[in-house]
Amino acid sequence: MRGDTKPEVCVIGLGYIGLPTAAIIARAGCPVHGVDVTQSVVDTINRGEIHIEEVDLDGLVQAVVQRGFLKASTEVAPADVFVIAVPTPFAKDGNHTPDTSYVMSAAENVAKVLKKGDVVILESTSPVGTTEAMRDAIAAKRPDLAMPGLTDGQPDVSLAYCPERVLPGKILEELTHNDRSIGGITPRCARKALAFYKRFVKGECVTTDVRSAEMTKLVENSFRDVNIAFANELSMIADKQGLDVWEVIRLANRHPRVNILTPGPGVGGHCIAVDPWFIVHGAPDEAKMIRQARETNDGKMHHVLARAKALIEANPGQKVACLGLAFKANIDDFRESPARYVAASLAREYGDRVQVVEPYAGELPKEFEGTSAELVDIDTALEESGVLITLVDHDVFKVIPPEERQNKAVYDTRGIWPDVA
Repeated sequence: MRGDTKPEVCVIGLGYIGLPTAAIIARAGCPVHGVDVTQSVVDTINRGEIHIEEVDLDGLVQAVVQRGFLKASTEVAPADVFVIAVPTPFAKDGNHTPDTSYVMSAAENVAKVLKKGDVVILESTSPVGTTEAMRDAIAAKRPDLAMPGLTDGQPDVSLAYCPERVLPGKILEELTHNDRSIGGITPRCARKALAFYKRFVKGECVTTDVRSAEMTKLVENSFRDVNIAFANELSMIADKQGLDVWEVIRLANRHPRVNILTPGPGVGGHCIAVDPWFIVHGAPDEAKMIRQARETNDGKMHHVLARAKALIEANPGQKVACLGLAFKANIDDFRESPARYVAASLAREYGDRVQVVEPYAGELPKEFEGTSAELVDIDTALEESGVLITLVDHDVFKVIPPEERQNKAVYDTRGIWPDVA
């Protein structure tokens, strides 16, 4: 990888972050080998198609596949740069313990084909120390290669951590234009990774140590979680005191140094709803506010469910339309979604009275199995349901005029209809 030679890149994990990342790297002219454990995902990408919903991603993937810059398989291939973008979910112990087994498995597969001069970059959101643990796993598999931080001489490979900062619906734009924090196990590792990212990132790339980069990603999402928790707690206080929380926030935000966020039915997605627990896991006695914010935002789901049930009980016999399942507006990502939890809970209790409107779903998620809830379009819901529960602020819901909502009982958790008290 000298001069202007384009490095060969292997991207492991072709999900919501891995596939857009692979496509952007390929657009920059680097040959990319994408890896995913799901054969159907591999087949879809090799046809030039996509398995996730993201603005402009379909055209980009089609173009780079047709040009021969992106291909996919289920096996890791030799490359100059390896980018690991696999999930880091919770372990199944019920304690929000981070599960880094996918990262370690990817690292061990990379170790099989690693050669001197290669660069390995972890992008998966991870607890502090994960990149070093990944390095140790590779070192155990490849004692013939000198690892950074484990040798007094020049290391044979470079390892770094570089998390994404993206907004679903704008992933391609933000992967390209947002600043990046690049943490190396050594400064030399950071420089190697920096040279790679500058090929396709137009934002500023800042180098640091690997543990600071890991913590930075967690801190960014925890900051947002804490601020959302304030808004959600305020909404519950307003409910108890009979106040319009939207009016209170609107007035409070007229203060030049106040910017209260918008409350909702909780917090979803694989970032804000998950990452703060990684900090709590690493420093359980110190992360008091971060833990409380997580508990407050999770508690908002139960508050919304209780209010929804009260409204339904007050309107016996009426069909109930739950508007939205995604964790945020105008995307098809349902991971950790509070809307999904509330709607599925209502479906289990009220059966065929429940209609679900989700324009980004072709079928109801698995939580609805065994219920008689029905997935319908918005027009059917407006015609048949007497109770409307707004859980996601999709654009299609925002434009429903007051006359189509008249004579219906409404619980608007997103504040999209200002005329609703």
